[in-house]
Amino acid sequence: MLGIKEADQNSIQYNEDIEEVSLLCKTLGLQIVSNCQHNLRKIYPATYISKQKASEIINKAKELNCDNIVINAEITPGQMKNLQDIAGYDIRILDRTGIIIDIFSVHAQTGEAKTQVSLAKLEYMLPRLTRQWTHLERQMGGTGTRGGPGEKQIEIDRRLIRKDIDKLKNDLIRIQKSRSTQNKHRSSAFQVSLVGYTNAGKSSLMNVLTDSDVYVKNELFATLDSTTKKLELNVNKPSVLSDTVGFIQKLPHELVASFRSTLSDIQGSDLILKVVDSSYSNIDMHIKTIEDTIKSIECDKIETRFVFNKIDLISTERLKALMKRFPGSIFTSAFKRIGHEHLISNISDLASIDFIDRTIKIRYSNLSIIDYIYKNLDVYDRKDTNRYVEISARGAKSVFKKIAGLIKT
Repeated sequence: MLGIKEADQNSIQYNEDIEEVSLLCKTLGLQIVSNCQHNLRKIYPATYISKQKASEIINKAKELNCDNIVINAEITPGQMKNLQDIAGYDIRILDRTGIIIDIFSVHAQTGEAKTQVSLAKLEYMLPRLTRQWTHLERQMGGTGTRGGPGEKQIEIDRRLIRKDIDKLKNDLIRIQKSRSTQNKHRSSAFQVSLVGYTNAGKSSLMNVLTDSDVYVKNELFATLDSTTKKLELNVNKPSVLSDTVGFIQKLPHELVASFRSTLSDIQGSDLILKVVDSSYSNIDMHIKTIEDTIKSIECDKIETRFVFNKIDLISTERLKALMKRFPGSIFTSAFKRIGHEHLISNISDLASIDFIDRTIKIRYSNLSIIDYIYKNLDVYDRKDTNRYVEISARGAKSVFKKIAGLIKT
């Protein structure tokens, strides 16, 4: 792996960046056999790093029989082509964006996720096609018509890719319409979304809160698909909890664009729970990534709460420091099932913030609506008189309004 240390980076930031890219490589199944640090003083327009440095790294990779050279930076299409020309057929040049897109390709399970990832991958690859057809075939799984290398073949492939991109975009439009219809059906429910850095434990937390079995694995981007489950609150109000793809700093814009239909679930939320791995050394970076992503999808006006997960992995002193620094936050361990009742209580309070108390008098001729009342309101008193049933309850104004309409009929 070629580690690029930029001029404005300190050693701590650089090491954290390398650690994250190393985890991305591990998730993809790549074994890092050598690390090279390069202090970048200036960016070379043609090759990002100097041709001399590029040749040095490539020759070392060949000596070590490496199949890939990973660079912890985002390389432009032109720079990628030129670096690949220097590397030849046998070594694949991967930048940070390429690794993340490859991980998404491996982890996509549903039709929607596969469509989103396919679109992102094609849009990433299109400007990076090279004359080396054998290499391209390995990179893209044989996309396009087989034939000899050369500009003619690449132009054929470009046309095929553009056609596939148009089709995938149309497929995503249909998916978005279907998703919008689903969201309308649950618009009356209190909608809660889990967002956070990848591997912060969102899926584990969802399993605890909803008693479900969402796929969980200790790796980056273990789940890509948006999942929505019924959430039982302490108040009588329907609620759903949604989990979606994890965030990461410098998330490739191709993926942000492709996953916008999935991320749009967050836009319909009444509450966003920002899940943070409390054991991570630089939680400020994770928090900034979460805040920036929420803002980029125009959800920064929605009510939010911090949930610091994995508190079983930190010291008592660190926990106290986090509690002091982030008052009003919820501290949990999904693994140890700690704090989830407090979290449910917090969500319940927010879901019922507009609840009102009223007393309803129901004539015996209207007793058929009592079942609806008990299902949709929190009844705390009932008196049966000779003329009517008097029920005192707490709930949403909309429910009382509907009951009033039923009583009149």
